[in-house]
Amino acid sequence: MHKLGRGPRVKLQQFMSITGASEKAALFALHGSDWNLDGAFDLFYNQPPSRPMTDHRHLEELYTRYKDAFSDMISVDGITLFCEDLKLVISWHMKAATMCEFSRQEFIGGLQSLGVDSIDKLKSLLPTLRAELKDDHKFKEIYNFAFTWAKEKGQKSLALDTALGMWRLLFAERPWPLVEHWCHFLQTKHNKAISKDTWSQLFEFRIIDPLLSNYDAEGAWPYLIDEFVEYLNEKKFIQSGVL
Repeated sequence: MHKLGRGPRVKLQQFMSITGASEKAALFALHGSDWNLDGAFDLFYNQPPSRPMTDHRHLEELYTRYKDAFSDMISVDGITLFCEDLKLVISWHMKAATMCEFSRQEFIGGLQSLGVDSIDKLKSLLPTLRAELKDDHKFKEIYNFAFTWAKEKGQKSLALDTALGMWRLLFAERPWPLVEHWCHFLQTKHNKAISKDTWSQLFEFRIIDPLLSNYDAEGAWPYLIDEFVEYLNEKKFIQSGVL
């Protein structure tokens, strides 16, 4: 058994006894959860069995590369560097609670769940990760996750500029012909934060025919979406076919 203090050693023994995991697997889970037993159980049971095991030393080296110099957290500069290295935002896989932050558990646990412990290995997964966006169910999960992840702490709504950026990012992967019209409408006619209801309902509205042939004006749409349809008609975008 690794040289551990009494507290960690007791947790290691408890974890191995309850889960039947090997010492190596138990150490991975406990290290990844910063020695929180509940977090370690989550990591252990939620890690896909087909994923290869990771080297915790490599994960710690990666975390150190990106972490803030003054706190035990990966903040905006580190995430910018991380995304530059990856050329893909994977915060959904990290189950990150806040935009521009990864806690130690989110970062290490997220990479463990993917079965990678280096940037090269993560880059090799990019085609698979991007393919997930083609899956309707996963895309909806990512879309809903984006609202909570991107809004400021303590706020119920999402700042308009942030919402516009997130919509453009998401619909770059799953094109929606009206996205730029929607963004322009909000900037000129609304200019306020976006509610959770509007965010969610737009996901459903995007499947409406861009020419609005199947739009039901009596449907239970948020007032913003009804006003958007009026805006499109006023501007004669639909009649002219300018999309």
